[in-house]
Amino acid sequence: MKTILNKFDSVKKTSLLLIFSLGVITAQATTPIKKGGDNDGIKERKYYVSTLTHIADPLLTALSENKLKELMPVECVAGAEAGRRQVTYLEAMGRLLAGMAPWFALGPDNTAEGKLREKYIQLALKGIHNAVDPQSPDHMNFNKYSQPLVDAAFFSQALLRAPHQLWDRLDNETKANVIRELKSSRVLKPGNNNWVFFSAMVECALLKFDGACDTSRINRAINLHMKWYKGDGAYGDGPVFHWDYYNSFVIQPMFLEVLQTLEEAKQGDKRTYNIVLKRAQRYSAIQESFISPEGIYPPIGRSLAYRFGAFQLLSKIALMQALPEEIKPQQVRAALYTLIKRQIEVPGTFDDKGWLRIGLYGHQPSVGEEYISTGSLYLCSEAFLVLGLPADNAFWTGKDEDWTQKKVVKGEDIHLEHAINN
Repeated sequence: MKTILNKFDSVKKTSLLLIFSLGVITAQATTPIKKGGDNDGIKERKYYVSTLTHIADPLLTALSENKLKELMPVECVAGAEAGRRQVTYLEAMGRLLAGMAPWFALGPDNTAEGKLREKYIQLALKGIHNAVDPQSPDHMNFNKYSQPLVDAAFFSQALLRAPHQLWDRLDNETKANVIRELKSSRVLKPGNNNWVFFSAMVECALLKFDGACDTSRINRAINLHMKWYKGDGAYGDGPVFHWDYYNSFVIQPMFLEVLQTLEEAKQGDKRTYNIVLKRAQRYSAIQESFISPEGIYPPIGRSLAYRFGAFQLLSKIALMQALPEEIKPQQVRAALYTLIKRQIEVPGTFDDKGWLRIGLYGHQPSVGEEYISTGSLYLCSEAFLVLGLPADNAFWTGKDEDWTQKKVVKGEDIHLEHAINN
């Protein structure tokens, strides 16, 4: 956030005001944002696609060629490289595919985007084959150290989000290898926090693709988080509430997807799902209100190096077409576009070969905690879930709409929010 703070004195000139529930923060824009127009959605979708594929290309290309471990740099805290090399590659694949999966789920077609989508689906399928092949140079670790449980879950999330493209199109040997690797992650025990959803996500993938699972791991995640609900759309990360973005990074998206998987398997509880969805909708409204007029948000809590992945839940609720009534799809589209563009175009975000580097705005190694390495950073792809909405969906049609903070600084009326209690 050095870029933001160094610009504090220019507020009067730029008139860019950030209003957050945490206080008032001021900032100056670093990248020009285009003005609105009737075709904003078409242009912005192209930008979303080009940005996501730019992030993905070095990783999926290398993995498809069995060269990920050879080519991917491992940036991390000094002295931790050897340990992070044991886990960072599954991090990279699982997190990237989880964000890309809704776009993949649209499948190939004869449009330019549809052909591009097929290109990356094919790279992903080859990459999955290599990642779970015990004889492959890029065979990944699913069961040693604790971190692989996290990314087995993100990989499971990807498979569940695009089953026809990322599972059905795998050959039988690769499917068997995937099941074996996911089951092998069961030796890793989650802590008493958001990690219980990692075990639950793996079991949900096994339920869907292997026909059976350890339901106790799923029920534990559900029951604990129902107890850990703190009110007004937010859960504790364990028994204690944390001011960070883990409600969006992990807890609420995975909670919804666990319950959705159970529902598909005729094992769900509709009442619980409706409660969890209502809470997620409330949290998504809070997330929308966090985005400043120029696409900046409060740098609170840990894992800031995941960048705009912090807004996974807002993107997911938009993908589900379940936004609160007072929030228009076009304002979420414009807000996320502005936010992504603001961060991704800061010099230093990528190295000279296109790999992500640690930072929130550009390259800021100090933003990376001891568990952060290059592979971790690909969780940013979770902001792109809205690409799972077809190009003719209302989300992508029409001109931009102002989001909450843009309305505030223009002096316009805004919707008054009210807390929910359950």
